[in-house]
Amino acid sequence: MIELVSESRCIKCNICVNVCPTNVFDSVPDAPPTIARQSDCQTCYMCELYCPVDALYVAPQSDIQTSVKEAELLEVGLLGSYRENIGWGYKRTSTAKDDQTFQILKQMK
Repeated sequence: MIELVSESRCIKCNICVNVCPTNVFDSVPDAPPTIARQSDCQTCYMCELYCPVDALYVAPQSDIQTSVKEAELLEVGLLGSYRENIGWGYKRTSTAKDDQTFQILKQMK
C-alpha cells in the first residue's frame, strides 16, 4: 500500500497521479501530490516504478496501513527500492532477463 510521498524528493511532475490505476493520488498546485484514497491502493507499484526521483514508498502489505518515517526509509534504503531492484531508471541495469515468471505460466498451460 502506498505509504509516503517524499516532500524533499518530489519534483511535482504528477506522473504518479497519472499512472495510478485506482486514482489514489490527488495533484496539488505547486506541491507534491497527496495520497487521497490510500485504501484504494492495490499495491501494484506503478507509482513507485514511474517516479523519476524515487520519491515514493509502497509497502508490500496491500491490506494494512503502516506508519513510516522518511528518515527511517532512507536509512535502510527502502525509498524507491522496488524501482531500483528491477532496474528501472537512469544508470540502472534491467533485471528483466532474470525474471522466471514465464516458467510458472508455461506450467499453467
